[in-house]
Amino acid sequence: MAMHRTALPRSASGVRWDGLALRVDGPSRPPLRAEVADGRRLVLLQGDEVVLLARQRVTHRGVHYARTGRYVSPVPALRADMARRYREACTDDDAWSARWAHHFATALRESGNGPLHEGNWQLRPGMSPYAVDAYWETPARHDPDRGHIAWFSGSPAHDSRDILPLRPLSAPDTPRVKACRRQYREGVLPPVVLWGISALDTWVVLDGHDRLAAALAEDGRPPVLRLDREGLPEWHTALAQPDLRAYEERLAHLQRQRNAGDPLAPNKIANEGRRLAQKLERAGSGSSPTRGWPLAGGAAAWDALARQHAPGWLPDTDV
Repeated sequence: MAMHRTALPRSASGVRWDGLALRVDGPSRPPLRAEVADGRRLVLLQGDEVVLLARQRVTHRGVHYARTGRYVSPVPALRADMARRYREACTDDDAWSARWAHHFATALRESGNGPLHEGNWQLRPGMSPYAVDAYWETPARHDPDRGHIAWFSGSPAHDSRDILPLRPLSAPDTPRVKACRRQYREGVLPPVVLWGISALDTWVVLDGHDRLAAALAEDGRPPVLRLDREGLPEWHTALAQPDLRAYEERLAHLQRQRNAGDPLAPNKIANEGRRLAQKLERAGSGSSPTRGWPLAGGAAAWDALARQHAPGWLPDTDV
């Protein structure tokens, strides 16, 4: 597939690097994809392999899932010497993140079992501004192969999560995790790559399960890069409208104070401008919903896959 890359933010110089915008020309249907059926049913497929089954609650407050253990990373294994070379070449964190972003963008472009399909994507460093610190405990403390994800910071609290591994995390004392733990302590651990799936209201681990396990075993957090479909401009505009209206009201009030001789009003106006810029950046960081393809055979086919790959799994979706 062809891929065009643009640094974020676009058309800006002298500002902090904030990721890559990727324009991908194909395929129309990727190897790693979500397929959907009636009754709020979803299956995550990698080629013909079932990776994850999910069914949304009727109240739209969460989703039950079952992992199959068949997931394979679309990125070739990373060499330890590459991790050290990248860190030695990039002492600046932004340059280091950018180098890894280009590395993973190339790997996903060349992969035969990844999620990229035609359209616009973003690969950005760090967690979303909507992420919650407490949810980092979930992969380490509460990560069953069959479980429930609460949406919108719902309940039970331990079901709210920002990260869902697509396979069980390896034990802290396995050789690969021990090697990654050493990289973490040395400050050279490569980022974990996450992929946002809107129907799950979370990011799944696209690459780096052992790196995630290593950082958690060291009581830390790994660096991350998150892959999302680029949000539509009209969505960003709609999300920004409440903040713009509130800013205009506060600005009018502060301008009246300035005209009345308040010496602090100019500083307050400048602070409001900075606060608005932060809120607009947050609104503009949203992504488009994950694309889903119709599952051949519909609900009956999904039910058959659930019986085959998750026998005995009976999610209570009517609440």
